[in-house]
Amino acid sequence: MELNIRFENHRNRAAAYDGDREVGECTFTRSDNRWVIEHTEVDPLYNGNGIAGKLVDEVAQNARKTGVKILPLCSYAKKRMQRPEYADLAV
Repeated sequence: MELNIRFENHRNRAAAYDGDREVGECTFTRSDNRWVIEHTEVDPLYNGNGIAGKLVDEVAQNARKTGVKILPLCSYAKKRMQRPEYADLAV
Protein backbone atom coordinates (compact mmCIF):
# COMPACT_ATOMS: atom_id res chain seq x y z
CA MET A 1 0.00 0.00 0.00
CA GLU A 2 1.47 3.33 -1.10
CA LEU A 3 -0.65 5.71 0.97
CA ASN A 4 -0.43 9.44 0.31
CA ILE A 5 -2.32 12.09 2.32
CA ARG A 6 -2.87 15.38 0.48
CA PHE A 7 -4.36 18.66 1.63
CA GLU A 8 -6.53 19.95 -1.20
CA ASN A 9 -7.20 23.55 -0.23
CA HIS A 10 -9.24 24.30 -3.36
CA ARG A 11 -11.59 21.41 -2.48
CA ASN A 12 -11.80 22.13 1.28
CA ARG A 13 -10.52 18.72 2.27
CA ALA A 14 -7.70 16.35 3.00
CA ALA A 15 -7.75 13.20 0.90
CA ALA A 16 -6.02 9.83 1.12
CA TYR A 17 -4.81 8.05 -1.99
CA ASP A 18 -3.48 4.57 -2.55
CA GLY A 19 -1.59 5.20 -5.76
CA ASP A 20 -4.16 6.95 -7.96
CA ARG A 21 -7.15 5.58 -6.07
CA GLU A 22 -8.90 7.85 -3.56
CA VAL A 23 -9.55 5.88 -0.38
CA GLY A 24 -10.66 8.53 2.11
CA GLU A 25 -11.41 12.17 2.81
CA CYS A 26 -11.99 14.68 5.58
CA THR A 27 -14.08 17.63 4.38
CA PHE A 28 -14.67 21.03 5.93
CA THR A 29 -16.41 24.31 5.24
CA ARG A 30 -15.02 27.76 5.92
CA SER A 31 -16.90 30.07 8.25
CA ASP A 32 -15.46 33.33 9.59
CA ASN A 33 -12.11 32.46 11.21
CA ARG A 34 -12.80 28.76 11.55
CA TRP A 35 -13.07 25.56 9.59
CA VAL A 36 -16.01 23.29 10.30
CA ILE A 37 -15.13 19.62 9.80
CA GLU A 38 -18.30 18.05 8.50
CA HIS A 39 -17.32 14.58 7.35
CA THR A 40 -14.53 12.02 7.58
CA GLU A 41 -14.79 8.79 5.62
CA VAL A 42 -12.45 5.96 4.67
CA ASP A 43 -13.07 3.13 2.21
CA PRO A 44 -14.02 0.08 4.35
CA LEU A 45 -11.25 -1.94 2.67
CA TYR A 46 -8.75 0.41 4.34
CA ASN A 47 -10.27 0.50 7.84
CA GLY A 48 -7.87 -0.11 10.70
CA ASN A 49 -4.89 1.62 9.07
CA GLY A 50 -5.20 4.94 10.93
CA ILE A 51 -6.18 6.81 7.77
CA ALA A 52 -9.06 8.77 9.32
CA GLY A 53 -6.72 10.09 12.02
CA LYS A 54 -4.14 11.11 9.44
CA LEU A 55 -6.81 12.98 7.47
CA VAL A 56 -7.96 14.95 10.53
CA ASP A 57 -4.31 15.61 11.42
CA GLU A 58 -3.69 17.01 7.93
CA VAL A 59 -6.64 19.40 8.20
CA ALA A 60 -5.50 20.45 11.69
CA GLN A 61 -1.93 21.08 10.54
CA ASN A 62 -3.14 23.32 7.72
CA ALA A 63 -5.56 25.14 10.03
CA ARG A 64 -2.59 26.02 12.25
CA LYS A 65 -0.63 27.32 9.26
CA THR A 66 -3.61 29.43 8.23
CA GLY A 67 -4.34 30.68 11.75
CA VAL A 68 -7.92 29.42 11.98
CA LYS A 69 -9.76 27.40 14.61
CA ILE A 70 -11.63 24.14 14.01
CA LEU A 71 -15.20 23.25 14.92
CA PRO A 72 -15.57 19.47 14.49
CA LEU A 73 -19.14 18.44 13.71
CA CYS A 74 -18.14 15.03 12.35
CA SER A 75 -18.32 12.52 15.22
CA TYR A 76 -14.90 11.03 14.45
CA ALA A 77 -13.18 14.43 14.23
CA LYS A 78 -14.99 15.60 17.38
CA LYS A 79 -13.62 12.65 19.36
CA ARG A 80 -10.10 12.99 17.94
CA MET A 81 -9.97 16.75 18.56
CA GLN A 82 -10.54 16.20 22.29
CA ARG A 83 -6.87 15.21 22.54
CA PRO A 84 -4.59 17.75 24.26
CA GLU A 85 -2.49 18.32 21.11
CA TYR A 86 -5.51 19.96 19.47
CA ALA A 87 -6.37 22.33 22.34
CA ASP A 88 -4.97 25.35 20.46
CA LEU A 89 -7.47 24.79 17.62
CA ALA A 90 -10.64 24.66 19.74
CA VAL A 91 -13.33 27.22 18.93
